[in-house]
Amino acid sequence: MADGNFAVVGTNRTDELRDQLPPDAGVAPYESIVVITRETLLAAANDLP
Repeated sequence: MADGNFAVVGTNRTDELRDQLPPDAGVAPYESIVVITRETLLAAANDLP
């Protein structure tokens, strides 16, 4: 994105995965856990500066 952040399109699995986070991790009310495939992440890595 223009501000240097990254936007990710994936499957929202917040409700399913929230309780599986490590004790020192959390999800704020304005955040979501979004899952993308390994294939998608590896393909995107080529486009990262």
